[in-house]
Amino acid sequence: MPLNAEEFEILGSFYLGRPVDPATARPIEDAPPFLYDSTDLTTHAICVGMTGSGKTGLGVALLEEAAIDGIPALIIDPKGDLTNLALQFPNLEPSDFRPWISPDNAARAGETPDAFAASQAELWKKGLARWGEDGERIAKLAKSAEVAVYTPGSTAGIPVSVIQSLEAPPEAMVNDPELLGAQIETTVASLLGLLGINADPTRSREGTLLSTILHHSWDRGEGLDLPEIARRIQKPPFSQIGVLDIEAFYPEKDRFALVLALNSLLASPNFAIWRQGVPLDVQSLLYTPEGKPRLAVFSIAHLGDAERMFFVSMLLGATLSWMRRQPGTSSLRALLYMDEIFGYFPPTANPPSKKPLLTLMKQARAFGLGVVLATQNPADLDYKGLSNAGTWFIGRLQTERDKMRLLDGLAGLGVDRNAIDQMLSSLGKRIFLMNNVHENKPILFESRWALSYLCGPLTRDQIRQLPRPSSPVATTPPAQAASARREEPIEPVSTAAPMVSGIRQIYPKKFTGDALYPQLVGVATVRYRDAKAKLDFNRPLVLATGFPDSLHGVIWDEALPLVLEDFDSAPPAGRPIRWGAVPPEGLRAASYTGWQRDFAAWIVEQQTLTLLECPLNGALSEPDEAEMAFRTRLSVSLREARDAQIAAMREKYAKKEQAIEQRRRAAEERLRTHEARAGDSRLQTVISAGSTLLSLFLGRKKLSATTISRATSTAKGLSRTVKQGDDLDSSRERLKEIEAELTALNEALREEMDATRDQFDALTTPLIAREIKPTRTGTRVEWMALGWLT
Repeated sequence: MPLNAEEFEILGSFYLGRPVDPATARPIEDAPPFLYDSTDLTTHAICVGMTGSGKTGLGVALLEEAAIDGIPALIIDPKGDLTNLALQFPNLEPSDFRPWISPDNAARAGETPDAFAASQAELWKKGLARWGEDGERIAKLAKSAEVAVYTPGSTAGIPVSVIQSLEAPPEAMVNDPELLGAQIETTVASLLGLLGINADPTRSREGTLLSTILHHSWDRGEGLDLPEIARRIQKPPFSQIGVLDIEAFYPEKDRFALVLALNSLLASPNFAIWRQGVPLDVQSLLYTPEGKPRLAVFSIAHLGDAERMFFVSMLLGATLSWMRRQPGTSSLRALLYMDEIFGYFPPTANPPSKKPLLTLMKQARAFGLGVVLATQNPADLDYKGLSNAGTWFIGRLQTERDKMRLLDGLAGLGVDRNAIDQMLSSLGKRIFLMNNVHENKPILFESRWALSYLCGPLTRDQIRQLPRPSSPVATTPPAQAASARREEPIEPVSTAAPMVSGIRQIYPKKFTGDALYPQLVGVATVRYRDAKAKLDFNRPLVLATGFPDSLHGVIWDEALPLVLEDFDSAPPAGRPIRWGAVPPEGLRAASYTGWQRDFAAWIVEQQTLTLLECPLNGALSEPDEAEMAFRTRLSVSLREARDAQIAAMREKYAKKEQAIEQRRRAAEERLRTHEARAGDSRLQTVISAGSTLLSLFLGRKKLSATTISRATSTAKGLSRTVKQGDDLDSSRERLKEIEAELTALNEALREEMDATRDQFDALTTPLIAREIKPTRTGTRVEWMALGWLT
């Protein structure tokens, strides 16, 4: 019997399939859906299964559920299967499927590509219908999150600029020697591997020199790129490494070989693409500029082994750096999913990817980042490192040896080895055993039908056909904006600089034109203080505007912002300059004193700071934080509040259910007393079914410990022949009333769940604008100047 959407569209729960009866190893057709609590992923998950076990389908389903719940993900795809997440067809028309049909697959089916597309469309409609899904749920998935396919080292998808800039880690990581050392070691190991240098990143001369260069730069907050690293290898910014002089430790003539290796890499035409594309900025990869969550799929099937390891290690390092900048949370903030982890997390070797993965497995939980790793072979995994994984999804395994190794890996989790051994021996396709530390016992389930079209790995030509994601809107630097928006002067231009005395002047550092024009520049410090908002900070303000004429004062409302670091106190040298005319008032020092008083008054009245406030939790935006950036940041705290409210809701309704269950048992006892024969088992079955549905909403503990056994007995009860009694007394009527109470309780819980979902949607929740005026005592004008702008 197909499931109803009301049974699985539940906040904080991932619809992954339906339970399987351990006794028969077959799905329980009339059972409620198998739901997985999303917060369990903060303790990470492992998915193991041989080719053909359905592992990819389960991974896709899990990522789809995360997207529907507004949770973004970084997805590392070594084989290319997860690019299928981009194939979402709400209309389910054959024309939607046709571009992705392989002629070989159509030929094997004995059909033309057009006919095969039609049959695939029909297959997907029927498959979805069996699981209570349809085109509307696919549309919901597409609306909830964007899918973007990135191809580092290739322009087939969206290229990624991995090496353009090795940004300095956040201050929290720089101040933690262990974390900083691990980040540097990962980066150095990745670079050495990419250069084809088989050297220990911590013991070799090459590794030690590169580590010292990175540490020297990052400790000062400086970013690097590969050309700059090459220059610093040749001319290090330090004279010693340890107690040895740099020339004694690593002579210049030997260092030059490393410089040549880097230069050859940078000069390679094939490597040029690695310097193009979007930056490896995790925050912008996880969210669109509008704040919409994104499934960022990194397809690396086209890369060689060394390039794959380099990219994966750099992405993991960037993820660690991003993670350390996030506030702690108990809710699921984002996912890191890696398919086919073979070679990246081995039990004995130490590739560059292993250490950051170990760190993520140990620390990511505190930041709400869930790590999901998938593999075909249990021998690929370092089980000691995976002891932090709270959930194991285990599909059909290839050999008995694989099963034994996996059982050894689960030994430390306190599971019943014999029971799991027996269940693993009977797994079929798309049947998985879940061992979850948050559950009372292991659970067998069949994975649901994927919403995305699973056609297998996409070719490069097919990836080129995928839609590109949203791109950030380019912004003009303030200094350039001022120049771009300045109206053309009407004053004549002189080749001689005007004679100015007693007035500060500033000039652009980078001057490429031939003319400079005068502007009035005000430099101030503006203080904002609000006790209720717990806000007290100073903001620098640098504005440029035209000089006043005889009829008007200074019009600061039309002033343009400047970046003070772009200006110098000395005029540009070495080239002829045409100078705009300065009005007489601008040549008198006394004028600037009056303008300074007017500027201070204007700041206090007009430079109001507007912050956005979320009424749900009182959170405030940061100064100058865009609304979408604030909503993106707000999504985590609102999810925390949502999860807390759901927990309270579950507790409240569980108590109500318990009270109804007590009355039900009492009514059944009266019925047994009043009737000479056995009770009305048909009604008892109906009551059990109603209670089962309620249990789905009340959380995973009900699902694992009670719901599956209820569902199994319900399925058996429905087939049982019920002998009706002759006398339908008041006890039976009371049972009917209880059934109505359960139905009403289900409906009330459903309505409250829907209201909670809408209430805590970060992208739609109303925000309040809070205006904060500058304080008169803390705001001061530092100085005013005659500024020369292009």
